[in-house]
Amino acid sequence: MGSVFMNRPTTARTLPSPTVRILTLGIGREHLRGYRPVSRRPLTSFLVLLSIVAAACGAGSDAAVGSSPPATPAAEGEYRAVTGADGTHHPALDPGALIDLDRVLSVGQLVIALEIDGDARAYPVQVLTWHEIVNDTVGDLPVTVAYCPLCNSALAYDRRLGDRILDVGPSGELFNSSLVMYDRQTESLWTHFDGQAVAGHLTGESLATFSIQMVSWERWVEANPEGLVLSRVTGFARDYGRNPYVGYDTPEDRPFLYDGDYDPRLEPKDRVIVVRNPEQPAIVLRLADVFVTGTVAFDAHGRSLIAAVEPGASSPLDSPEIGQGRDQGSSAVFVAALDGDPVDLVRTDEGFHDNNSGIVFDVFGVAIDGSGARLETVEHLDTFWFAIAAFDPDAEIVTVAG
Repeated sequence: MGSVFMNRPTTARTLPSPTVRILTLGIGREHLRGYRPVSRRPLTSFLVLLSIVAAACGAGSDAAVGSSPPATPAAEGEYRAVTGADGTHHPALDPGALIDLDRVLSVGQLVIALEIDGDARAYPVQVLTWHEIVNDTVGDLPVTVAYCPLCNSALAYDRRLGDRILDVGPSGELFNSSLVMYDRQTESLWTHFDGQAVAGHLTGESLATFSIQMVSWERWVEANPEGLVLSRVTGFARDYGRNPYVGYDTPEDRPFLYDGDYDPRLEPKDRVIVVRNPEQPAIVLRLADVFVTGTVAFDAHGRSLIAAVEPGASSPLDSPEIGQGRDQGSSAVFVAALDGDPVDLVRTDEGFHDNNSGIVFDVFGVAIDGSGARLETVEHLDTFWFAIAAFDPDAEIVTVAG
């Protein structure tokens, strides 16, 4: 089944008033559970913000809204969200949107890897930089893959919620400098970072997630020769391959439109590997530290785990051309056991070598010798430090020995 992109809904500032429908969510501030949205508005005093707005909105973009029941009138002071122009425009991709593999990307480009029941898909970051969200069906399950350049994180959500299958798009709002999504069925608002509905009819609901990895294109092709990749032929005029956020991942720089407190334990935009648990503080490793050592053994939420990073994946937020940025590496987190026996991984030129069994694994945890041995992967999040610190201020950082 082909994938569907949704454009960011156009805000009231850019459309004539007769074409704008303002959705009143009909809830009070006290029900937003601390949610305080910030619109993505251009600030001309900073040139980099012009690039960010261009990426977020895109030249010639169409508003995307869905039909929904009439909204309940809101009282004075309640949050109002502009959802876009009247009417429905759901820009589905061509039947060839998911194409068989060929060398469509350059070496080092980052892709979001998702596999469900043997159905392997790659979503190039160079495409999602401009669209942020794609609705797809993988392994016969409806999923949403979302990438937020501003917090440098990607997640995959199960679009099933009760008897609904949601279509999700970018709302045009930010929370903690992170993407806020909306669903076309109820126009509720959802935080990208944790899949929680924070405003609207579905407030309090949450979306289940699927495990994904952000890896280099060539590594994904090597592991998935029969997989499918999202095409750049989307039906939209976007400069795929160009980075509109040049230099945005400089660790010490402040995030765009973030007005929260900064946790000084790391630089705001240090890349981190995060293992989360809804009942306990997140466990965080600085990606650059693991990049140097190759692997790090650590404990998280009662489990012995191993974080692993291999070189060869370019930062999509560094240089003007995506794929030419500095090497950020591809990350993974594994359970530190294989068939009940402990695993001791070290990075080599071939992959990740287990000193105990002698098996070499790739970044997906699959034995490269074809034996069928496979490490259990652990769902983790690659993101910037400021983002996880904002959403989980009790997060604990693993100290990595040099």
